[in-house]
This record gives sequence, C-alpha cells and structure tokens, in this order.
Amino acid sequence: MKIKGIVDRIEGNIVVVELEDGSTTDYPKNLFPKSISPGDAVNMANGKFVIDENKTKKLKKEINDLMDELFEK
Repeated sequence: MKIKGIVDRIEGNIVVVELEDGSTTDYPKNLFPKSISPGDAVNMANGKFVIDENKTKKLKKEINDLMDELFEK
C-alpha cells in the first residue's frame, strides 16, 4: 500500500501526516529521513517514508505566492 501525504507536525518521536483525504495519521519518526520537517510532501515506499522533493518545492512556492498576494501593498 502506498501512502502519500504532507507532514503536518512533529511531536517528539511521532510524525503527524495529513493524508490525501484530509485525515491525519501518526507514524514513528524512525520511518522518515532525518531531514524531515513540517510541510514536506512524503510518500511511503517499502515500509519507509521518502520526501517528494518536487512536490515539496511546489507546495512551498504556492504558499509563498499566497503570502505575497496577502501582504501586497
């Protein structure tokens, strides 16, 4: 089973992932790369999560664009 989502937050040794359906699920932090941070898009493959670098960059750009629009003078 493939799992895709976005890291919502990290609470100690737990990573909370928002899944594509909008629900959240907790996973042990040891299933993620050490560089994991909130906002990273992730996919599970072979029992471990990997960061989807392209999707993460796209999401961060969308957020920055929205922030720029919000704070335009």
